[in-house]
Amino acid sequence: MDYSKTLNLPQTEFPMRADLPSREPLFQARWKSLDLYQKSLDKPAPKGQFLLHDGPPYSNGNIHLGHALNKTLKDIVTRYKTMAGYQSPYVPGWDNHGLPIEVQVMKEFREKKESWTPDTLRARCRTYAAEWVATQKTQFQRLGIRGDWDNPYLTMAPAFEAKIVETFLEMARKGYVYRGLKPVLWDSANETALANTEAEYKDHVSPAIYVGFESLAEPGLRAVIWTTTPWTIPANLALAFHPDFDYVVVETENAGKLVLLGELLEATATACNLGAVTVLETRKGASFEGARFRHPLPELDRDSVGVLATYVTTDTGTGIVHTAPGHGADDYVTGMKYGLPVLSPVDGRGRYTDEAGPFVGLSTDEANKAIPERLAEVGALLGSYNFTHSYPHSPRAPYKPLLFRATVQWFVSVEHDGLRQKALDGIKNVAWYPAQAENRITAAVAGRPDWTVSRQRHWGVPIALFYANGEAVMDEVAFDAAVAVIRKDGVEGWYNTAPEAILPEGFTYNGVAAKDFEKEKDVLDVWFDSGSTSFAVLDSGVWPGLRWPADLYLEGSDQHRGWFNSSLMIASALRGTPPYKAVVTNGFTVDERGIKMSKSKGNTVDPLGVIDELGADVLRLWVGSIDFTEDTRLGKGILEQLADSYRKLRNTLRFLLGNLADFNPDTDRVAADALDPLDAWILSKLSGVVTDVTAAYDEYAFYKATQALIGFCNTELSGFYLDVLKDRLYTLLPEDPKRRSSQTAMLEVATALITMLAPVLVHTADEAWEFLPSWEGKAESVHLADWPTPGTAEAALEARFEAILAVRDAFNLKLEPFREALAAARKAKESTEGLISKSTEAHAEVTLDANLAALLAGDDALVAECLMVAKLTLTSGDALSVTVSPAPGKKCMRSWFIREDVGSDPEFPEISAPQAAIVRELVRRGTITPDGTV
Repeated sequence: MDYSKTLNLPQTEFPMRADLPSREPLFQARWKSLDLYQKSLDKPAPKGQFLLHDGPPYSNGNIHLGHALNKTLKDIVTRYKTMAGYQSPYVPGWDNHGLPIEVQVMKEFREKKESWTPDTLRARCRTYAAEWVATQKTQFQRLGIRGDWDNPYLTMAPAFEAKIVETFLEMARKGYVYRGLKPVLWDSANETALANTEAEYKDHVSPAIYVGFESLAEPGLRAVIWTTTPWTIPANLALAFHPDFDYVVVETENAGKLVLLGELLEATATACNLGAVTVLETRKGASFEGARFRHPLPELDRDSVGVLATYVTTDTGTGIVHTAPGHGADDYVTGMKYGLPVLSPVDGRGRYTDEAGPFVGLSTDEANKAIPERLAEVGALLGSYNFTHSYPHSPRAPYKPLLFRATVQWFVSVEHDGLRQKALDGIKNVAWYPAQAENRITAAVAGRPDWTVSRQRHWGVPIALFYANGEAVMDEVAFDAAVAVIRKDGVEGWYNTAPEAILPEGFTYNGVAAKDFEKEKDVLDVWFDSGSTSFAVLDSGVWPGLRWPADLYLEGSDQHRGWFNSSLMIASALRGTPPYKAVVTNGFTVDERGIKMSKSKGNTVDPLGVIDELGADVLRLWVGSIDFTEDTRLGKGILEQLADSYRKLRNTLRFLLGNLADFNPDTDRVAADALDPLDAWILSKLSGVVTDVTAAYDEYAFYKATQALIGFCNTELSGFYLDVLKDRLYTLLPEDPKRRSSQTAMLEVATALITMLAPVLVHTADEAWEFLPSWEGKAESVHLADWPTPGTAEAALEARFEAILAVRDAFNLKLEPFREALAAARKAKESTEGLISKSTEAHAEVTLDANLAALLAGDDALVAECLMVAKLTLTSGDALSVTVSPAPGKKCMRSWFIREDVGSDPEFPEISAPQAAIVRELVRRGTITPDGTV
């Protein structure tokens, strides 16, 4: 008889091979046909609403690995919260305006040799952004991201643009907005201002020079300054001294009489080759206030005044700071204090204007060479060298150093009505993950200057203000009219409608008629766009059921200076509180060596390529397996490890599902108090796993949840429980109470395991859910199921099994030499008599110490089953010890255990007596024929 045909072998159709790339789209199509997203919102939510607000990605280009990481994290959150009893809507969005799109579209115009106007440029930008929204939407959905994809938010939608303008004007109404001439970061390649948050700091080599300014009151005495921006020398109006520092007047061998900070004398003498130095006297910095010095460039015929400033430091330079109010934030503040003009002799292209005298037309790069040369010619250059330092660069140009340049811009005052302090106070009431993120956002807010919100571009939300005789029209009626026209016709309504047609008939401002108004030409910083999204999405009424503030923002760590910051400032100004209750940050993606990914280095990982090769669930498993708050590594080797981990998880699910194929939960389930001890133990262990995994999800430590689940599958399940169960599952009668007990536990384990994996392995979990036996009330998708609740952990039972596992470990240790000897004998083609290959062939003689003996009293049969041995002899002694020998008897061809009663039933001479009784019953039932035919 072929006894393999009499076994209860797994019958499930749950495939061993996932074939994720081809099968995942089928599940996504099913979710769409089920309207799964809406059903997730309609699902009972006893815990209320949990609202994650999506930070908008930029709509240009295919998604990259950073997108995949961030969107998947958000999806894990909302899916978990839905299962855990919350209503968790997800409205995806896109940031559509801004310089990158405008630059790309202008490039396309040039390549096609087409002319353009602001109107045609904006139209093409809108089309370009819409095309990439459609592309990225498809790519995000392929990742398995669930959300309101049919109704996302777009910052270029007319209603959205109107809400952004309304937000800006509301801040203007409350006095937070002003227009002024101040130094700002300037992108000369794109001729626009930038906010400090947009600058990318990188190492830059600058020409550092020492320059002497001759004193008018003391001819022959020169004050020495040090600067790394020689191009700003033509804009110099002052020399800043620290009032409390000690400055020395020195006679030098090679440069005459100089004054500088005493602490920096030695370094300056070396850098400038001053030769022998004699200190003549010491003066406090305060004594130089109001002193006059001659500008070192004679062509400019201008004096420089001594001023006092406490930001002067002793770490570099000379302790005397070259001050150009038109080219630096500190310089500007000092200049305002002393009534100095805001001189900025550089135009939008980064070239000198007429105010720079004979240097007119030079670029700042050219001036960095020409100015030192001219200073040397007139004897004012005392020394120079190349200096490497961190310097702000344009992210678009490509990575060109930015300028500090005074221009007329619109600003948000961070000091008006205590805005900075409101934001700092609000930060303390937010939960930050990781905790140190609070320090980052606090530092970013504490140190930020006034926010430059105007941009000199075409593709953006207009600063919808009118001017009457050069004065901004700050009037409620004008504000409302501007918002109304944009809400009706989009930004084109603003640009293409005359002021008198926008405003009510007869409207005037300070005696000026609307027909004589001019419009502001600048657009808003895109960070203002995205910073306004909490109002435009959560509080707009467009998406019913949303509310302000959000429970969670989740973005990259760079957003402490970006979206987290801009959203916080706007919300603090208008609502007095942050727009979020919690903030989670993810790190950047790096390759397997920890090196930043770069196309030029060829070390990037294309998420779409990973999906095409391995499937989205493998990529999602990476997201769920890493501590995403740090920089995260990915490469070929890591992907191979992930694929292996995925296969192990899938095989565990396949075993569970296969052995539940004949189980009806509504009729076959065994009561908890009637479960076999082994099955009660695995449910006790499961309770701890559910507790740990739930806590990890709640703390956004998804990697801890995944580690706990993988560890449970590999150790408790595959490494022990499921292995032990095979004998009872395969050889007992289908309805045997012991087998049904195990199936009851397996169903509970499988259901909890699939549910807890579902937020990460969205496709695999739903596929496995379909193969679970049906029961009354089973959800039609795992993503509509409830999160498992921990059962009762039985400490006494777990202690018994800890003892059994200790014995099992000791037994396996003694069994291993037999296996090695058997392998060696086979290789040498020697006799294998008396050697053992499996535990089912072994006789284990176990001596228990007193503690183990007490714990395992009366458990001989259970210990034998857990050791999976043919024969067990238990005795008590002083210490745990195990002796292994071949078991007496023959191999049962149905159970594969060595048994002494094999052949005792003449009708079935190849199997043991208990197995013979089972087969005889199967023949009686007609399940099989006497010859073993099924």
